[in-house]
Amino acid sequence: MTRIGITGHSNLSVDSVTLVRKALEKALAPYAGESLVGVSCLARGADQLFAEAVIEAGGEVEVVLPSADYREAKVKPGDLDRFDDLLVRSSLVRYMPHRRADRAAYEDANEAVLDGVDLLFAVWDGQPSGGRGGTGDAVEAARERGLPVEVIWPEGARRD
Repeated sequence: MTRIGITGHSNLSVDSVTLVRKALEKALAPYAGESLVGVSCLARGADQLFAEAVIEAGGEVEVVLPSADYREAKVKPGDLDRFDDLLVRSSLVRYMPHRRADRAAYEDANEAVLDGVDLLFAVWDGQPSGGRGGTGDAVEAARERGLPVEVIWPEGARRD
């Protein structure tokens, strides 16, 4: 079994979504099949693209939600159907012990993802997060643990 986690930008430009999706599919191809487990917080953008690609590759998705109110507080109305579809297609949903989505909840969710994977995919433009718990911080934390990180940032991708 191969367990792959995801960290990545939630604010991908519309024209970058297809580029990132194809890059994720290519990166997942060597791991495709029933022994693939993708671990995601299901944030919009990279997390959801990854979860969809894992399912399409024949794997299963485990979800780590930062808080009990995450769906209500952080998922925008236009994103609810996609979020709910991925949530019900997941094999496991784990909530961090936080009632409210805040920095501590996100940090704990990131730690839970890193604790439960063999490899981290990072849909990342290489820019530092500045200590705010962003993608760069997750990459740094993974590297400090000795966890392999595969950066996925296809040519032409950009953030809004």
